[in-house]
Amino acid sequence: MSELVKSLAIIGASYLQRPLVERAKEMGLRTICFAWVEGAVCKDLCDVFYPVSVLEKEEILRICRAEKIDGVCTIASDAAAPTVAYVAEQMGLTGNSYEAAVRANNKYAMREALAKAGVECPRFMRVKGLEVRGMELPLIVKPSDRSGSLAVTKVEKEDDLMPAIEKAIKASFAHEAMVEEYIDGREISVEMISCRGIHYALQITDKVTTGAPHFVELEHHQPSDLPAAMQTHIFDITRRALDALGLTNGASHSEYKITKEGRIAVMEIGGRMGGDFIGSDLVRLSTGYDFVEGVIRVALGEIIHPAPRQIGRSSVIFDAPENVTCSAERTGYRIYQDGRAVASSQRLE
Repeated sequence: MSELVKSLAIIGASYLQRPLVERAKEMGLRTICFAWVEGAVCKDLCDVFYPVSVLEKEEILRICRAEKIDGVCTIASDAAAPTVAYVAEQMGLTGNSYEAAVRANNKYAMREALAKAGVECPRFMRVKGLEVRGMELPLIVKPSDRSGSLAVTKVEKEDDLMPAIEKAIKASFAHEAMVEEYIDGREISVEMISCRGIHYALQITDKVTTGAPHFVELEHHQPSDLPAAMQTHIFDITRRALDALGLTNGASHSEYKITKEGRIAVMEIGGRMGGDFIGSDLVRLSTGYDFVEGVIRVALGEIIHPAPRQIGRSSVIFDAPENVTCSAERTGYRIYQDGRAVASSQRLE
C-alpha cells in the first residue's frame, strides 16, 4: 500500500506564502490555504483554497478538522501566527502555544515578558487614548499589533505626538498604540528556527532603512558584518527572549538596535519567519539551509537538526518612491547572491 499523502494547512495566501506553498508541493504534500480572496496569489497554486480570513480561527479549525490535516504553518505573517498556534494546539499538532503566539503578536505583551526576564528593550507604554505620561521626546509610536513599518512614526515635536498616536490606533487591530523610547543605532534581525524548545541560530541580517520618521526597510544583507563574538552574544540573547515568550516551535524573526555605545536592545520578536524574502530566500542563499522546508518539517512533527554553513553573501534591495511611508508602498525588488542578481520583480505580487 502506498503511503498516504500528508496535508498541510497554510494560513494566508498572499505572495508571502508562495514559497511555502511551492516548497510543500515539491515535498509531495497536499496544500490547503486560507485567506481573503483579494491578494490571494496562492489561490491557484495550492490544492484546496478556502476564502476565510486568517483571523477566523474557529472556522479555520473546523475546516482543518474536517480536512484531517497533519500540520499547520505560515511564514512572514504576524496576523496569521495566533491562528496557526490555535489550530495546532486544539488538534494536538506541533506548534507554539496559543498563549505564546498571542503574546508575541502584541508588542506590549511582548515587551512586558522580555522586561520581566531581564532582556534589554526600550522603555515603553501602551496607549488606548491620547494621553502619554512619563516619556520624553523623541519617541517612536506604532500600532501594538502590526508589522511592515505600518503607521510607525518617530516623533520629535510635541505637536506631532497626538496625530502619530491617532494614526497608530487606527491601524491597530486592537485599537492600541505603543509609545516607546527612541534608540539610535544600527538595525539587525536574527533568524532562528526552534524545535521542541531548542533554538537553532541560522543567520543575522544587516538592514538599511529610510530612517526617521517611518523607518521603512529598503535593503537586507546576509551575513552580518558584526564581530563573531557579538553575533554569538546576540544569538544567546535571542534564545533567552524566545524562552521568555514561550516560543518553542517553528521560525522566529527578532529585530534589534545596537547603539554606538554597544547597547543591544530587542525591538520586536515575531513567532514567524522574517518577510522581505529574508527567510524564504536570503537564508538559503547565504547558508545553504532551506528555512522554508525546516518550518514545514517542524509543523509536521518531525525533529530537525539544522546545520547552516556560510556559503556566500545574499541581499535584497527594494525600489521605493522618495517619500515611502510603509513597506506596502515599495514598488519592486532585486535579490542577489554574491553580487549576482538571481531574482527580481517590478511589483510585489
